[in-house]
Amino acid sequence: MKKSLRLSLFSILLSFLAQSQLDAQRKIQWRTWEEVEKLQSVEPRKIFVDVYTEWCGWCKKMDKATFQQDHIAKYVNENYYAVKFDAEHRENINFNGKVYKFVKGGKRGYNELAVEITRGKLSFPTIVFLDESNNLIQPIPGFQNSETFEMIATFFAEDHFKDTPWKRYTATYKSNSLKGIPVKN
Repeated sequence: MKKSLRLSLFSILLSFLAQSQLDAQRKIQWRTWEEVEKLQSVEPRKIFVDVYTEWCGWCKKMDKATFQQDHIAKYVNENYYAVKFDAEHRENINFNGKVYKFVKGGKRGYNELAVEITRGKLSFPTIVFLDESNNLIQPIPGFQNSETFEMIATFFAEDHFKDTPWKRYTATYKSNSLKGIPVKN
């Protein structure tokens, strides 16, 4: 009796741990700017930045509708370093050899890095893509559903932006292609 109880408890614990590990793999691994800079020196990758604010309703909707999709999280984790960046972050940020400060304005304010990576157009949410050398590729303002985000993420991760116009890329793109295709390691 005790042996079967122990075996049952062990099985439950094991399945709980396995589920926890799966859940962790299904979520985007958000990193800080400092972590990304360290990781870039070891294994350079493109950077995906979700620029948001705490008060932004569309940002929260995009978190739930887009970033929590398993295939999106897996693709982002395998192809980018992801940064979830509050544009109103008050502490200084050291990134790419520069210190970015909080600038008070009106009731709130903004971090200088948010202005730089959005090319001066603070709109929330905005997704931003940087290359492997931390250079700005493109900020894209507005809510993106999972299908559109998938297309955008593959466009930049796979370097299509270098030689394929966006309009042509979207015309030939097959929606939901990430769901069954193995992603590069």
